[in-house]
Amino acid sequence: MTNAGYEKLYKELENLKMVERPNVVKEIDIARSHGDLKENAEYHAARERQSFIEGKIAELSDILAKAQIVNPAEFNHDKVRFGSTVTLLDLDSDEEKTLSVVGAYEGDLEKGYISINSPIAKAMLGKEEGDEIEVNLPKGKASYEILSVSYKELKF
Repeated sequence: MTNAGYEKLYKELENLKMVERPNVVKEIDIARSHGDLKENAEYHAARERQSFIEGKIAELSDILAKAQIVNPAEFNHDKVRFGSTVTLLDLDSDEEKTLSVVGAYEGDLEKGYISINSPIAKAMLGKEEGDEIEVNLPKGKASYEILSVSYKELKF
């Protein structure tokens, strides 16, 4: 995981602990004050939300405890590796796309960040500029040519 990705998850965890958890406790108290809990939809919704928040806190705490922070700037990006930003040419549509290979919990396709565990990242790893790859995607097979491999600082 990159340091930026770690910080993003840490901030999310802190928000859950310091803001979301206390808010849902207040919601439960307010709903409890309305009386009969068996038929109190607000109470049940708040308890469900509390359960979700506690689960997310546990999940993020576990991820952060096991995280290994890696600085991709220290690598030579002559080949695709963790932290590389890769410009691909879709050989079927002639469309170019730029993707950055990030940790498993840092993926954000809208920003062009793909998990190192994704099929396309796995196919790209170790490849160089000019290499062609074929990937089995949910929509079928796709063929790409790697136009460039570089490193750029990512913003989460």
